[in-house]
Amino acid sequence: MDNPTGLERRLLGLGGPSVSAVGLGTNSFGSRMPNEAVAEVVHTALDHGVNLFDTADIYGRGESERLLGQALRERRDEALIATKFGMPRAGEDPDQHRGSPAYIRASADASLARLGVEVIDIYQMHHPDPATPIAESLGALHELVGAGKVRWIGCSNFPAWQVVEAKWTAQALGLTTFVFAQDEYSLLERDAERELLPALEHVGMGLLPYFPLARGLLTGKYKRGEPAPPGTRASQNSAMLEDQTTFNTLEVLEAFAQRRGLTLLQVAFGALLGRPAVASVIAGATRPEQVVANVKAAEWTATDEDWNELDRITAPEP
Repeated sequence: MDNPTGLERRLLGLGGPSVSAVGLGTNSFGSRMPNEAVAEVVHTALDHGVNLFDTADIYGRGESERLLGQALRERRDEALIATKFGMPRAGEDPDQHRGSPAYIRASADASLARLGVEVIDIYQMHHPDPATPIAESLGALHELVGAGKVRWIGCSNFPAWQVVEAKWTAQALGLTTFVFAQDEYSLLERDAERELLPALEHVGMGLLPYFPLARGLLTGKYKRGEPAPPGTRASQNSAMLEDQTTFNTLEVLEAFAQRRGLTLLQVAFGALLGRPAVASVIAGATRPEQVVANVKAAEWTATDEDWNELDRITAPEP
């Protein structure tokens, strides 16, 4: 998978694929943006070196997968498609065992059909299933890899102890192992640093942070005392802008960025890319210019010295 654009590529965990430092999240496809705009956003991402496209069977009730597959049809060999299973789908029995082998096999086949592809590059268990032993779930995923329907597997929203349990279970049973985890991580949400990041580094797994911009708070578009711009998350959820402590932190981060000639967006991305386990930062976009800005944000990576200062600004309470 060539990369003539210069956007950095990183390995997604030991034995994982080489992914662009910025990935495109597609949660808005089929729901919060016009369907006819999807192809332009996807092609802009490809043109700027993005090769990782992250979706899920619940996004847009399956429409995200369908629209992404359509947009990639003529350029499939340039992309790594990552999708997920395991969150409750509309109309589904809430007591469904979403980690069971039968559920996993059916979910994979349904995603393949919606995407219109023969193989899912990266298949992720979106949430742990407390009713199904992890060995059974891993066994089903191993079968999908063996059948050529899936290339690599990962997990999302697993606590650190379950990540380690899954890793050692797979190794003990000779099964395909998770190569990465996808979890919330940003300069404003650093809980992953307590247990998850050390666990991932210990077992050789990568991390894909979601909500790296803290639901838009780290984009720089929200200012203290000013109404949220129309169409933004905060315009529909004013509670996001009520925490004055958050604005105290944002203003100090803005000053940090200005001293280095950076935008707040660059600091938000570059800080995470300065962590060894982080392979790519997943960010959504509904317009081509947002894709371009996200890619540009990856041009700066925080050093250890930068992180020392960022710690003082954003470190969570012990």
